[in-house]
Amino acid sequence: MKLSRIALAGGVAASTVLLIAGPAAAHVSVQPVGEAAKGGYATLNFKVPNERDQASTVKLEVNFPADHPLSSVTPQAVPGWDIKIDKSKLDKPLEVHGKKITEAVSKVTWTADDSEIAPGYFQQFPVSVGALPEDADQLVFKAIQTYDNKEVVRWIEEPTEGGEEPDSPAPVLKLAAASDDHHGGGAADDAKEADDHKAADTAASTKETHAAASSSSSSDTTARTLGIIGIVIGVAGVAFGVLAGRRRSA
Repeated sequence: MKLSRIALAGGVAASTVLLIAGPAAAHVSVQPVGEAAKGGYATLNFKVPNERDQASTVKLEVNFPADHPLSSVTPQAVPGWDIKIDKSKLDKPLEVHGKKITEAVSKVTWTADDSEIAPGYFQQFPVSVGALPEDADQLVFKAIQTYDNKEVVRWIEEPTEGGEEPDSPAPVLKLAAASDDHHGGGAADDAKEADDHKAADTAASTKETHAAASSSSSSDTTARTLGIIGIVIGVAGVAFGVLAGRRRSA
């Protein structure tokens, strides 16, 4: 009997651990498709699991970091969900490809239309973003999840390095080192692209010069040939005239 009570107590304790650990593990998160490199562009998936047994998720709000505004934010259409994009004025304009950007996306909201995230399921909400900052190692996106029973869960607590995970952690995107491709090199890529264009222009100019020189050389050769032919015809004509005159005299 005593042994049974100990076993029962152990089972209850284990269940309590699972219940406590469950919600912390199943929170709203952000995951890049491939690599999210500093200075580049990336596609992000905001993964939203449904944590309730008797309610469905019907709304997700994702706040974009104000300390590192992104000049380009383009959500992908998700069947059954309406999308709203909010923008705000920037205190300091961004310069992108020679143009000044004075406002940036501050929040994206997905609201269920004829769909929802039912208990036991999750949904991903893709967004294309860029250019990612070059002076940061991570971006924090604070998210708010709403259920159809009016319950609201705020995933807004920023994790601290070396500390325990908060009860309601905000989605965090880790940034990789800058890549060398066209979308991730920043100023270095712009310089390389300018050098490439300069090299292409130089090659084209050289080609045109060679073509012009070749054309000129061809023209000179043709003129010389025609001159020689003319001289030969002239000499032949003189010779014919002399011979004709001698025959008439004879």
